[in-house]
Amino acid sequence: MVRRTTRRLLAGPLLVLAGLGPCAAEDWPMFGGDHTNRHFSGLTTIDTGNVARLRPAWIFQTGVTGYFQAEPVMVDGTLYVSTTQNHVAALDAKTGAVRWTYVHKARTEKIFGPPSNRGVAVSDGLVFEATMDGRVIALDARTGKVVWDHEAVRPEEGESETASALADTLGAGTVQGSSRLGFKMPPLVANGLVIVGVAGAGYGLHVEDEKGGLDGGAVVGIEGGYGRRGWLAAYDAKTGAERWRWYVTKADGWEGGFVDSTPDGVPLHRDIAAEKAAAPAHRDAWKVGGGSLWMTPAFDPALGLIYVGTGNPAPQNFGLSRPGDNLYTMSLVALDVTTGQLRWYYQQVPHDEWGYDVASPPFLLDHATPQGPVKAVAQASKTGWLYVHDRRDGKLLTRSAPLVAQKNLYAPPTAAGTVVSPGPLGAISWHPVAYDPKAATAYAQVRHGATTYVVKTAPASGGRPEIRYTETTEAKGEPSFSTLTAVDLARDGAIKWSVKAGSRLSGGTLVTAGGLVFSGEEDGHLDAHDAKTGAILWRFQCGAGIGGPPITYALDGRQYVAVAAGGASFTKGSGFGTGDALVVFALPD
Repeated sequence: MVRRTTRRLLAGPLLVLAGLGPCAAEDWPMFGGDHTNRHFSGLTTIDTGNVARLRPAWIFQTGVTGYFQAEPVMVDGTLYVSTTQNHVAALDAKTGAVRWTYVHKARTEKIFGPPSNRGVAVSDGLVFEATMDGRVIALDARTGKVVWDHEAVRPEEGESETASALADTLGAGTVQGSSRLGFKMPPLVANGLVIVGVAGAGYGLHVEDEKGGLDGGAVVGIEGGYGRRGWLAAYDAKTGAERWRWYVTKADGWEGGFVDSTPDGVPLHRDIAAEKAAAPAHRDAWKVGGGSLWMTPAFDPALGLIYVGTGNPAPQNFGLSRPGDNLYTMSLVALDVTTGQLRWYYQQVPHDEWGYDVASPPFLLDHATPQGPVKAVAQASKTGWLYVHDRRDGKLLTRSAPLVAQKNLYAPPTAAGTVVSPGPLGAISWHPVAYDPKAATAYAQVRHGATTYVVKTAPASGGRPEIRYTETTEAKGEPSFSTLTAVDLARDGAIKWSVKAGSRLSGGTLVTAGGLVFSGEEDGHLDAHDAKTGAILWRFQCGAGIGGPPITYALDGRQYVAVAAGGASFTKGSGFGTGDALVVFALPD
């Protein structure tokens, strides 16, 4: 019998969901399973032959509905999970019984976008969380008591003109002012440091979109200095003191070389002469140049390097006021874990005007080459490719086959409207890609769809000059769907198989040595696929869109699979509701 644990983290009654007992575990001790970010498990108890018998073992309800995107962490028999409002619960990983809860009290309501949190980190008896109101917090893992609370940034700092009068001109919703900084990513704990980066830097002045996605009719990229400067920072795990900070936008020479193609040779269709002519008037654009950090870095202890993707420049989708390549936005970067110094970078999209953030967490692998295996780092992209680089110097080793149909790639937005595929939500957005090292295969949730980018003008009014902006809408008549796609990295990124989903895929993937790939859908289904063929072997309706990556762990020889079912902003916009359930599955006794 399934027992349901409901713990109202804000207030109110609690109901317990029981089940099973204490310890002897195979843990899921950090985001991605380990420092490689592979989202791979060697557990084999649940496999292709018995997964059809999988059923809920227990369910924990947080009482906080909406945008439940967290990846749980399991250490020594305790499952730790964060909620949309930055509350944290510690649960018995067998039964779901509540061990403690931390209720977060935000210091400001002025945050970037809809509230969400993608998980915590656990290390040396502490639970670390980075919050939407700009704080990095350490909790006692046994009690949930606050050990330290460091205010890293105030989201409302640097607030500028909201230009709310533009709403009438644009015929849209609330116009928000300068980007507000906060944290979404699960922290990385490495070498005694808690490492985390801010989101919200690259949006600048924009119109809030109730549909929850850039393909839902959003107005983005309003020209002007309304953005912020993204950064990644490291904090002492014992005290919370800041040890280093690396800024995404380059203070000197952020214009780069005004390149006319991407590093892998795809034309960018830029008007280089116009950009160079405008450059003297925009020398300080880097100060508000954007570059959010969306997901947790991978870490190579032997090299002492962390690898992280950076977001779009500001103003988003509108490049005339930020001439040049806009270094180091839209890049995979390698940083020294001890100092934060940049070792190398690979800028996927110089001078981005399409919202192609390098958002999915990179993962580490040993990549086969004719000269032997190379220690490599892979990065899935919104543009539709999966890139593999040498970890030491960033050299591109291979680029996969396109995972989507690419149309007018890097064609600039125009007044007449430019249809581009993929749009700003993908191919692959922030959702983690799982990698099976034995099969040398990556499993990605891929979104197929096109967006129309239109440059518009709000006329001068009341002493305010004319303002240009870009509007994005879902391209009419273009196909829109999701696939779960297997990419063979032993064969230069050839596609092994690709299976079309019934609804939009979300949350990311998990692959196990039992031959299974777990993947969530926005309509609430968690699916288990055969890793060799893509065939669906089992699915369960969790009651709300799957918003976070699934994990697996074992206790006393019993394997569990856990996933957050709460939806996300885009699932709400597409008609699927939000929820508050952490659903944990196991085979029957």
